[in-house]
Amino acid sequence: MKIKLTLFVAALMLLLATTITVKAASVDPGTTTWKSYTQEEVKAMTLDQQKARVVEIKARIAEIKAMDKSTLSHEQKKELRSELKSMRSEAKVMDSAAGGGGIYLSVGAIIIIILLLILILH
Repeated sequence: MKIKLTLFVAALMLLLATTITVKAASVDPGTTTWKSYTQEEVKAMTLDQQKARVVEIKARIAEIKAMDKSTLSHEQKKELRSELKSMRSEAKVMDSAAGGGGIYLSVGAIIIIILLLILILH
């Protein structure tokens, strides 16, 4: 009796686990109200507006990742790719406007700097 109950519960759990669907997967990419901003519009934003925009971009990317892209047509996939490209370029503009970027040094450059410092200080 205990084995039958265990098998029944396991089968029920398996059935429930396979029937759970993701609501975001049924979102039609053609019906989104996504607006991409130009570089001038992004540069004119305040820091708080840029932070809010980054949150919007992250939410939209999560929504796109959750979609079932196998059912989309070629045009819809192309639209999603162009939307992601515009979000990427918008994020780059926000990063550069916020003073991002910084200085990148390779390992070789660091070694040369250290050697020059050793030669100069000795």
